Amino acid sequence: MTTSTPAEPSAAAPLLDLQALVAAVRRRRRLWSSLALLGLLVGAAVAFLLPQPPTAVTKILVAHEEDQPNDPGTLIRTDVALLQTTRIAENALKSLGSRENAEDFMQHYSGSGLTNNVLQITVTGDSDAEAVTRARALADAFVADHVKRIQAASKAESKALLDQRDQLKAQLAQVNKAIGEGAGASGPESSADLESLYARRAELTSQITDFSQRAAEASIGTPRLVAGTQIVDAPYAVRSSLPKAVATDAAIGLFLGLFLGLAVAAVGAVVADRPVLRREIAANLGASVIAELPHRPGGRWQRRRGRAARERLTTSLARVVRGSSEPVSLLELGCARNTSVIAMDLAGALAHDGPVAVVDGLPGRQLSGRVPEPGGPAVVTGERAAALPPGERRLGVGSVAPGAAWTDLRYLGTRTVLVVRAGHGSAAWLHTVARQLADQRIAVVGVVLIDPDPRDRTDGTLWNGLHTALRGHGERPARQKGGGTSHAVQAVGEGRRGTERPPMWAARVPDSDQEAR
Repeated sequence: MTTSTPAEPSAAAPLLDLQALVAAVRRRRRLWSSLALLGLLVGAAVAFLLPQPPTAVTKILVAHEEDQPNDPGTLIRTDVALLQTTRIAENALKSLGSRENAEDFMQHYSGSGLTNNVLQITVTGDSDAEAVTRARALADAFVADHVKRIQAASKAESKALLDQRDQLKAQLAQVNKAIGEGAGASGPESSADLESLYARRAELTSQITDFSQRAAEASIGTPRLVAGTQIVDAPYAVRSSLPKAVATDAAIGLFLGLFLGLAVAAVGAVVADRPVLRREIAANLGASVIAELPHRPGGRWQRRRGRAARERLTTSLARVVRGSSEPVSLLELGCARNTSVIAMDLAGALAHDGPVAVVDGLPGRQLSGRVPEPGGPAVVTGERAAALPPGERRLGVGSVAPGAAWTDLRYLGTRTVLVVRAGHGSAAWLHTVARQLADQRIAVVGVVLIDPDPRDRTDGTLWNGLHTALRGHGERPARQKGGGTSHAVQAVGEGRRGTERPPMWAARVPDSDQEAR
């Protein structure tokens, strides 16, 4: 009796795998480094092609009647907005004697609040002298306008207070007249009326005195505000340095280009959903990663390491092919050239045991179109594979890229090694490959990963997939206490007998009969 344990529910996958995202962005370093370099060059070119025009700066101390220690800067922002008005621009142009349009002149200056009471004006011109003259005229126009507004507000307030005082004086005159007329009368009622009139006269006198004081204070406060608004920093030309401008603009361009490149790489990685890590590729294909090879070895040391890795891979694959009673194929995804090299190395290693023929199923006939080497393995197309002698060993080479002929893959070999380039295929396509191979009943021995992430520390082995892993080929089924064989070890035995099983993603789907039971 065979015992089996139900598969435990897998933990919910995170919405965003930061490790995979960082690895994908790091793999696209050519993109964001190119954009950063482009931003650096564009920034430096802008500094050369668009140099900063002659500029002058001046500072104005602005006094406000409503100044408060806790003011968040509302008053100075109001002054900046008033500076950018046609009235001040026209006054400055009148003092300069210029016929320039006020709207055009406003494009050549700007204001900014340094503190709650300090306004800085920046003006550009055709020369340093012109910029300084424009800054002085603009500062004088702003100060004159500010003083005029203060005086107008003070006069309006004082006038309103004095008008109110005059109205109260007229009422006081009527009360005094009434008191004079009622002074000769006698009786209780006349005494009560006189007392109310005296009280009203005292109240009006107090109000008149109050309004007079407030009017005097309003008029007294104006000179203080007028004297407080003044130019504290005379206009001067700003000295510009071309190397400094180039360095600044280049640094800004570098930062913007790098930020844009990283953003594009991150968004592209999330949208494309192309697995890079070993664990993701193994999980999506349902087969373990058995070897890795660099895509393009760079230096001499890297070429030596790549050559050693190819030799180890050839030895491992040759051992698998020799121990298999069924034909083995190599199926590529995004690395046809690397797969061709691996196939020829493997065929050369198997040639010591007897004649070997490489069946070329790659699109474009990349193997059969090359000139055969003297004494090397024969390379034939799929049409000529049937004419090979029965005793000759065959090694199929095909592709599982989009557009692949799935029904022809079984003729290349019923057992296969997938040669996949990291980050080439999407997760959905890797699932499609695993499903199509399962439908064709092609057992996946393992995955050879091309161009892996050098900082990837994830495990690409499916520990519950011994029937497809190379390490399970030499294991023997173990008996449990009840006389049955465990589910995983029984799968190993079936793999040894040549039983073809679907990939792990299909094996994890619960059986409907088991669910019913």
